[in-house]
Amino acid sequence: MFRYLYRSSIRPTLLPFTILHKRDIHSRNKKAMEFIAKGWSALQEVDRVIDYADFNDLRLIPHLRAAKENFELALEADNSNTHARYWLSRLHFKYHVPGACKVIGAALLVDAADMGDADSQYELACRLRAEDEAVHADQQAFYYLEKAVDQLHPGALYLLGAVYLTGDCVKRDLASALWCFHRASEKGHAGAAIAYGSLLLKGVEVPEKINKLGRRRGLPKRVMEKSEETCGESSVEQAKRQFQIAAKAGCDLGLQWLKRLEEREKSV
Repeated sequence: MFRYLYRSSIRPTLLPFTILHKRDIHSRNKKAMEFIAKGWSALQEVDRVIDYADFNDLRLIPHLRAAKENFELALEADNSNTHARYWLSRLHFKYHVPGACKVIGAALLVDAADMGDADSQYELACRLRAEDEAVHADQQAFYYLEKAVDQLHPGALYLLGAVYLTGDCVKRDLASALWCFHRASEKGHAGAAIAYGSLLLKGVEVPEKINKLGRRRGLPKRVMEKSEETCGESSVEQAKRQFQIAAKAGCDLGLQWLKRLEEREKSV
């Protein structure tokens, strides 16, 4: 009886509060995304002409200011928005925007990475590897890289595959490298497709190992079935498909590999 009274008296008061709270979060997130879209649009204008303009070209300043203001407004609307943090950090690092500060950019990037943004985790890992040669920096880079890989970020998958392939900072693991290249190439990453295809042409047997790693990582059933379908193909046919992925992504090296394979087929 007391349990019934407790539930009947508390739940009606909590329910409206929960609904209002969710509506407020949705409203703030929607407003933040609108500001991010405006900021990204301004940044697109900069990227469109920056290769043909001087780095300090004053004509770019209005667009850069508009991008910065919109990303800052997005954070004001929703302080938990990781996309706003990521794009604002890129402004501080990459562009000659008024008020740019690499320290602020680094703080924003770390915050977004710790909040779970895959793009931020990948970029932070790259910066840690490139700018700091200390052992702890490599450990941190590997930590953020694995976090991005858990979200199947294509760039992170490719980089982790390269790390495992070369044995840089970790024990060399060909099977893990192949799994990373395979998953990144499925997402259209040209570099991973080239690496994966090249290894196939060298005679590396991968399908069974990829399936085993996929089961360990809990890949979807349809992905596993797709991997099993390729088991009957020759390594050259599988490699050709990888180079087609690279070529479709606009990679000239993929086209060169396809041409080389065609010449090889004709000669045979």
